[in-house]
Amino acid sequence: MSDMPSIEAEGLTRKFGSLTAVDHLSFGVMEGEVFGLLGPNGAGKTTTVRMLACLISPSRGSAKVGGYDISRDSLKVRQIVGILTENPSLYERLTAYENMDFFAEAYGLSDVQEKRNRIKELLEFFELWERRNDKVATFSRGMKQKLAIARALVHNPPILFLDEPTSGLDPESSKVIRDLMKRLSQRKKHTILLCTHRLEDAEKLCSRVMIINKGKNIIVGTPDELRDRIAGQHALQVTLKKLNQKIIEALKELKQVREVNVDNSTSQLIITLDDVKSATPEVVRSIVYTGGMVLSVNVLHPSLEEAYLKLVKEE
Repeated sequence: MSDMPSIEAEGLTRKFGSLTAVDHLSFGVMEGEVFGLLGPNGAGKTTTVRMLACLISPSRGSAKVGGYDISRDSLKVRQIVGILTENPSLYERLTAYENMDFFAEAYGLSDVQEKRNRIKELLEFFELWERRNDKVATFSRGMKQKLAIARALVHNPPILFLDEPTSGLDPESSKVIRDLMKRLSQRKKHTILLCTHRLEDAEKLCSRVMIINKGKNIIVGTPDELRDRIAGQHALQVTLKKLNQKIIEALKELKQVREVNVDNSTSQLIITLDDVKSATPEVVRSIVYTGGMVLSVNVLHPSLEEAYLKLVKEE
């Protein structure tokens, strides 16, 4: 990932009559970054993507995509972005190859050999080459999603807008799509704006995320920063060979320990601390001093989902 921004938005706003769908959003996405746009249904995610992809115009504010202004250079922007909408919009009566060929023509790939090579490269990359002559109507939803992403890449755009790419997919197909996005970012160096309400996708793929609600920016940061924002007191999970009351009482005497929860079935202690980093050595030392045999020590972090739900609720 470079230090050059691929996407820059400043005060981006979109109104539909009296409804403000996107309200003064400002953010930047670095070149080669996978940036997550998170929020509940109706938060303004899709409207933001549609403005950045020059499918609709902003009511106010500005943005640059790949250095081009979305209001003055909309044609240039369309040439350098690939977009996957929530509904893939493929021609199901056509074969996979025919779909790719049609969209390659639409994006201006006129050289026949170059076009054939590009389609073959993408269908092989997405493991669809063996099904190139099959009609899309016979494809599974996961295969259709892969073909839709391949179609968005046919003109080799440096920037991708992916709107809910794993929506409605089973866990196996979702993992395939996530792996493909990771490969596109790491190997092909594409900048990806991932619009999703699936926290698992964001946690596994995104270097940074922005949570929006009712069209407004709640917070921007890495998944770790969002988790730390809501963490409050931290917890330490300690698994012992054998529990005894003496260990528990000794831990409760430590200054940084706020609470000790015991799971006798697994011989585990969940210890709530003021500062897990500074307190952990003291906790372990106390357990060992009182005769405990430590099998494992783990810091319990809140999930991105917990952070997301708390931040949206606060807003």
